[in-house]
Amino acid sequence: MLVTPEELAEAIHTVLTTAVDDGSLALPVEEVPLPRVERPRNRDHGDWATNVAMQLAKKAGTNPRALAELLVPRLAELDGVDSVEIAGPGFLNFRLSAASAGELARIIVEAGEAYGRNDALAGQHVNLEYVSANPTGPVHLGGARWAAVGDSLARILVACGATVTREYYFNDHGTQIDRFASSLLASARGQEIPEDGYGGAYITEITQKVIADELAAGRPDPIGLPDDEATEVFRAHGVDLMFDAIKSELHAFRSDFDVFFHEESLHSSGAVARSIDILRERGVIEDRDGATWLRTTEFGDDKDRVLIKSDGNAAYFAADLAYYLDKRERGADCCIFLFGADHHGYVGRMMAMCSAFGDEPGVNMQIIIGQFVNLVKDGAPVRMSKRAGTIVTLADLVDAVGVDAARYALARSSMDSAIDIDLNLLASTSNDNPVYYVQYAHARTCNVARNAAEHGVSRDPEKAAFDPGALDDPADSALLGTLARFPATVAQAAQLREQHRVARYLEQLAAAYHAWYGTTRVTPRGDDAVNAGHVARLWLNDAVGQVLANGLDLLGVSAPDRM
Repeated sequence: MLVTPEELAEAIHTVLTTAVDDGSLALPVEEVPLPRVERPRNRDHGDWATNVAMQLAKKAGTNPRALAELLVPRLAELDGVDSVEIAGPGFLNFRLSAASAGELARIIVEAGEAYGRNDALAGQHVNLEYVSANPTGPVHLGGARWAAVGDSLARILVACGATVTREYYFNDHGTQIDRFASSLLASARGQEIPEDGYGGAYITEITQKVIADELAAGRPDPIGLPDDEATEVFRAHGVDLMFDAIKSELHAFRSDFDVFFHEESLHSSGAVARSIDILRERGVIEDRDGATWLRTTEFGDDKDRVLIKSDGNAAYFAADLAYYLDKRERGADCCIFLFGADHHGYVGRMMAMCSAFGDEPGVNMQIIIGQFVNLVKDGAPVRMSKRAGTIVTLADLVDAVGVDAARYALARSSMDSAIDIDLNLLASTSNDNPVYYVQYAHARTCNVARNAAEHGVSRDPEKAAFDPGALDDPADSALLGTLARFPATVAQAAQLREQHRVARYLEQLAAAYHAWYGTTRVTPRGDDAVNAGHVARLWLNDAVGQVLANGLDLLGVSAPDRM
């Protein structure tokens, strides 16, 4: 019996190939696609629709309606299909029997956490790098967005069968670390922070911790050491402390990493020189003006890029070469980078570098550019950082609204859209708050299940059999149709690298569930006896709860059973 759109698509494909085999459809069998099955925009037109007749008619030497008319009697015989109608220029609209549609509730409940997962990306190793904030201060609001989005994408890709390495690029090499160490030393000595240094209460906190740790270890107070020695103490120890704080913040935000990659290792290990040598062998390196260049213009960049400057020091881009090569040599088929909007101009040279190594941009390297985040309260921008002075941090946001609301708000919008986060809204317990709206729907399914148990409504097969045909109310059909879209939503979110599709789906499911809740009953009225409809709707209620929990988990958000 056909239940899911995926099963219907497979059945239509079988009908098409059978028509090819018996000569009814003049088309090579290898040109018969797996048709796309979708919900029609107007539910009055049926449960599912496909445009496969329009897609194949020209290739088959006929017109769409004629091909549709050929297919209708064959499709109408499929188990679970009540009727098939032709609409417009050749759309095929399907209506499923109540029993066929209702069987989905059992499938979801029995699949549990596995419902919505697939193996579309099985065998693919994805290296997903995100956040990668410099260890010179707390994670700011933009970094918080990359944490929510990156971790959600990782969960979605894993749900589709990929092996995912979550990676954080630790920028512990370069001038920003020098400025950080100088800022710590200045703070320790009560001096003014250098003009290009770092301010905020966190600098004082780290300074005090470095001094305390040094004294506890029996070493001299770094304040009294010569400048070079003191700076080195604050550099080494201060960076470690800052990075430990960053890791702790991200862990509390449910964003953990498999690899923390140190930029410094690329230089100390000789990886930068080796990557340049490999590109030199490929004939794309040029020495001129005393410097070493990568001819990225041969691969679409607007200008060639310096790798080793005329003073002998490596340019920042040289480390990017070595880092990308390292990822590929560690087995990554696809390297995904999440960058902020200020890195937009960097995309061209990165993709050119990918091509220079003989890889395919968009396949082996993918770059997602995220726009900025603004925090708003009472209609005005928020500047409330307790520790950093001028920026809003991840910790500030979590303190204000909690992890669930923060993660959901940051993940529910497309990365190419700048977003305003309203603290008043996210702290509220109203249906205008998107995360509350979805979590409340899950809590409601749990409450309905508890009430059902008190009224003797059970999914225990020894007490009552599940009759999917009892789900015959239009509200049942609408809710089942929304549930059926979840696997395709997850697959599409993974394919397009768009985590927000899961969040928007969950809001649609919550809306469908709340509407269903107001129309149908899981428990009998008064002294009425429990009937097949009550039992079947308990299965449907629990199926909704499972899908809401599965979807929220993909976003790293909890699914409370009471609110």
